[in-house]
Amino acid sequence: MTTEWWRSAVIYQIYPRSFADANGDGMGDLAGITSRLPALRSLGVDAIWLSPFYTSPQRDAGYDVADYCDVDPRFGALADFDEMQRAAHELGIRVIVDLVPNHSSSDHPWFQEALAAPEGSEERARYLFRDGKGEHGELPPNNWESVFGGAAWTRVNDPDGTPGQWYLHIFDSSQPDFDWENPWVREQFRDVLRFWLDRGVDGFRVDVAHGLVKAAGLPDYTPPADAGSMGGGASPLEPVIDADAVPSPPYWAQAGVHEIYRDWRTLLDEYPGERVLAAEAWVDPLSRVALWVRPDEMHQAFNFAYLETPWSGPRLRAVIDASLDSFAAVGAPSTWVLSNHDVVRHASRLALAADNLQGHGIGPKTVGLPDPIVGLRRARAATALMLSLPGSAYLYQGEELGLPEVIDLPDSAREDPTWFRTNGERYGRDGCRVPIPWESSAPSYGFGPTSNSWLPQPAEWARLARDAQQGVSGSTLELYTLALALRHEHALGTGTLEWLSDFGDDVVAFRNGAVTIVANVGAAPVELPEGTVVLTSEKLQGRALPHDTTAWLLA
Repeated sequence: MTTEWWRSAVIYQIYPRSFADANGDGMGDLAGITSRLPALRSLGVDAIWLSPFYTSPQRDAGYDVADYCDVDPRFGALADFDEMQRAAHELGIRVIVDLVPNHSSSDHPWFQEALAAPEGSEERARYLFRDGKGEHGELPPNNWESVFGGAAWTRVNDPDGTPGQWYLHIFDSSQPDFDWENPWVREQFRDVLRFWLDRGVDGFRVDVAHGLVKAAGLPDYTPPADAGSMGGGASPLEPVIDADAVPSPPYWAQAGVHEIYRDWRTLLDEYPGERVLAAEAWVDPLSRVALWVRPDEMHQAFNFAYLETPWSGPRLRAVIDASLDSFAAVGAPSTWVLSNHDVVRHASRLALAADNLQGHGIGPKTVGLPDPIVGLRRARAATALMLSLPGSAYLYQGEELGLPEVIDLPDSAREDPTWFRTNGERYGRDGCRVPIPWESSAPSYGFGPTSNSWLPQPAEWARLARDAQQGVSGSTLELYTLALALRHEHALGTGTLEWLSDFGDDVVAFRNGAVTIVANVGAAPVELPEGTVVLTSEKLQGRALPHDTTAWLLA
């Protein structure tokens, strides 16, 4: 029977390093995830997505994979994965794993074999090795810059010690890019997909799904100064007649990626149980993102245009309309997301008082640091709005506790390659990756059995711990739990949106089935329409909806 569960699912992202630590070494692990699954069942999510747990030197927190078919000892072993997945499935929770196909770790045997092989060899053809420019090849092949800062090329020494070719790494130098024009590469990843599908996973979140194919000739390109590190940058709402023809940076959103995903979709469709592909594709406009979810390609694509929309009534209404229209045009559900492991947590981001480009992060010297009270209030309202929308929603671990970005991390604790490759100019993503709190009075707030945590946890997190919020009326945890229960009860994920026009610019109001949703993003209170209030992100003032507050009502 076809359920198309992914069309309305609420999917919870687990960042394994920072979720739960079973053995006390300060780093989260698969056994820790297994121990905390009942909490996710009580929260009400439908599936979990795990960031990478594969064998890796961890130079980019596991997104530098050295073996795609094994578990890094820091996280456990394959048997621990199998037990975690079995426990999740018994609880009715599906399991999606991260796949990192744009690049491998420089420690991967495939790349080590390429380094040892001569120029022009089959081994080197797995990656993007090129001769340098200049009289002696001393200049990189083009001017591309890494997402993490600095040049996107590194020169290698030949076996005799003389300087040789350069290899491309759109991310860190420890993450060489594959050459996806090579049939050998394509077949290796078919094997990787089969390995995990045979093990029972319910799908894959595909890292950098817009980046696998590079433009022929690798031409020079200088991105706009205000472009985010992962791409996008154009108006996300602008409709286009021929989305395939929109110009892109030569390393993002090339048309050839779609052939790869059609091949993968055919492979997944051979398996029972509706296995899914979800694209991390930082692409604008939304009508172009929809190319990744055409009927013969992926099932979902992250809606980063929604994530990056400011707290503004007109902007929110516009991005919701554009999302629903663009994805529906190809028969796909819209997805909704506010936080993940690569962006400033929305409990801080929504109160920033200055521009902050994706990937830059925030820290003590950032201009326009957020007011934490305003940030949490807006985050709660934004989440209540998001979870009422038709489609699928993604949650990031700890947002159900109202966790803010950790701003005051000591420089010595930071691990994000962005911090090092920009000499501290950009703080990077460590602030959203701090291990989450479970018990307010336990060592490491219950993250593990000891006080160790790979990134230091702020003292104020004791009051945000799960046990300090569970059963407490008005807590962020209870808000999320109620919203997910009502979302399921009233089938909001498979509903339809009907705008209400009786309110001004500062209100986002609509009906989804039997539920009326009113979000006040302005400063003045708004009188609620008739109906029984079943959820509010903040206390009402009689029938008045205060500023930065969302309410759900039943007629």
